[in-house]
Amino acid sequence: MVGYAFMGTAHSQAWRTVNRVFDLPLRARMTAVSGRDPGKVAAAAAQLGWAEHTTDWRSLITRDDIDLIDVCTPGDSHAEIAIAALAAGKHVLCEKPLANTIDEARAMAAAAVRAQAGGVRSMCGFNYRRVPAVALMRRLVADGRLGEIRHVRAVYLQDWITDPQFPLVWRLQKDKAGSGALGDIGAHIIDLTQYVTGQRISGVSALTETFVKQRPLPGDSSGLSAGDTVTGTGDVTVDDAALFVARLDGGAIATYEATRFATGRKNGLRVEINGSQGSVVFDFERMNELEFYDAALPSDEQGFSRILVTEPDHPYVAAWWPPGHLIGYEHSFTHQARDLLEAIGTGAPIAPSFTDALQVQLVLDAVERSAALGSWSEVEPALTEIAA
Repeated sequence: MVGYAFMGTAHSQAWRTVNRVFDLPLRARMTAVSGRDPGKVAAAAAQLGWAEHTTDWRSLITRDDIDLIDVCTPGDSHAEIAIAALAAGKHVLCEKPLANTIDEARAMAAAAVRAQAGGVRSMCGFNYRRVPAVALMRRLVADGRLGEIRHVRAVYLQDWITDPQFPLVWRLQKDKAGSGALGDIGAHIIDLTQYVTGQRISGVSALTETFVKQRPLPGDSSGLSAGDTVTGTGDVTVDDAALFVARLDGGAIATYEATRFATGRKNGLRVEINGSQGSVVFDFERMNELEFYDAALPSDEQGFSRILVTEPDHPYVAAWWPPGHLIGYEHSFTHQARDLLEAIGTGAPIAPSFTDALQVQLVLDAVERSAALGSWSEVEPALTEIAA
């Protein structure tokens, strides 16, 4: 694993747990973790369960005893690490968004296609797909329970940078993060809604805003906590909030909002899908539940019902606890590791692939172009970009 902060901790929890819960064709052995600071990476290895540690990620991809590279770094290094690992014959799990630019994402998707011809697999880490309630939501849509999909509404609301004295961490710098709320959390709801509906976003009309344009320079920080500050200020070069309307290629229309300035909202991800025969709602703050409206019922029985997604026939749930015993955020990463090991071990299709993640990157690019130009922007097709 390259990187050991917030996402590195979540991924480590998954690798420690996955084979203790699921019966899989492969076992994960946590060989080595890489980070830039010798002392901190050593402490992380001891705390998170890695057998070894190094400050040189390149040394990991040359080792014969390592089969998979898990990329948990800021976005500015995703392309370099992932492409090098794939070229060396290593399977790759890369955190989202796939890259900082569409050129990097195209190069990564092309490298993944080339590597797959030799049996090397790759996945992008959109972990919310692996929440059981979201997987059930997708199943309801795919089974036709909602009829023709007409509306999609998605928001992802956080408030961790509302204080103007919060320092200029890497997530607020475009050269390191690629974008702000748009790529950090907006990418999640873009992927999640496309996954659930089976429809791709084809065009957008967007606006973005940066509310606090300068911030104190940071000391040491993981990117989601303030850490210490040093003297001076620097420019915020990413969006604080992004809003857009969209058309999906199956005929649905959609609205999206991603912000890190929604005071009082900590991790407020909510998606609602309206169809001709019903509706379904997912709220991550009630992640073990779905709200489902079935318009096929007699009118005197209609109304939103609460589905507690803890039954053994719900996606992933049979591996865990008896009905009614809830799971949490960390389980989505364990499910992600489960699906990746299963795909590598059996040769089954893998999703989201780097091509899927490239398509999300192209939506992010269209949103930024639309906001800059004040006009409608079409989303470029992903597959034609890597056909060669």
